[in-house]
Amino acid sequence: MPVTTPRPLRIVLAAAALSALLAGCSSFGYSAARFTGMLSPYKIEVVQGNFISKEQVDALQPGMTRQQVREILGTPLVTSVFHASRWDYVFTLKRQGVDPQQRRLTVFFDGDRLARSEGDTMPSEAEFVTTLDKRSTGRGVPVLTATEEQLRAAATKNASPAPAPAPAAPAPGTATVNYPPLEPAVR
Repeated sequence: MPVTTPRPLRIVLAAAALSALLAGCSSFGYSAARFTGMLSPYKIEVVQGNFISKEQVDALQPGMTRQQVREILGTPLVTSVFHASRWDYVFTLKRQGVDPQQRRLTVFFDGDRLARSEGDTMPSEAEFVTTLDKRSTGRGVPVLTATEEQLRAAATKNASPAPAPAPAAPAPGTATVNYPPLEPAVR
């Protein structure tokens, strides 16, 4: 017949073992914080709308057509049948551990021509890229412009080779067709 330990004694022994384990750990607070951080649920990054940069806003000029504005800013997030002379661009970014970002830009038209724009101060493309980088690698923002020499070098590197000349057609009346073998030769 096996010897069983009474239940209250088992609880006391388990609590003593647990407290001995915790007493041996000098950085329990840090370890507990890391452990609970691993157990927190993943929160997905939510990006909605059109990111509009300072450079894009600077490119807008009064008198531009709706198509020209669309080519610079993209399709507006909100258009209204009741406000046909107004396009709203809204950008929202929600990330775990960071305050949500929201920016808006409204462009107004007079007929088919841009009359004015108003909204939040937009970051430059370089400023926005630095806010997205989660890792602190110490690297700067990559150069977003290319020199004429770099463009020429890229064009020659990416140029497709000249097509091979077509084989000469056989003379009429000769039917010499040479197909490659379907299976490799056995040696």
